[in-house]
Amino acid sequence: MTERTKGPASYFPSIEKKYGLPVEHWFKLLATQKDLKHMEMTCWLKAEHGLGHGHANALVAYFKNREGF
Repeated sequence: MTERTKGPASYFPSIEKKYGLPVEHWFKLLATQKDLKHMEMTCWLKAEHGLGHGHANALVAYFKNREGF
């Protein structure tokens, strides 16, 4: 039996399918914006790269947790 992915990572397959780029692409972009707060990063992804709110928020949450913010 496989464990179901939960939390922000559960959005990754649909993010990759919709935008045609691996999530690591978005994490590299977010690394250039480390000084921004969570919602500022989310708004940046939405405004500059056209991501929807849920996808942008999931990427930022995962990125910040992974980076230890």
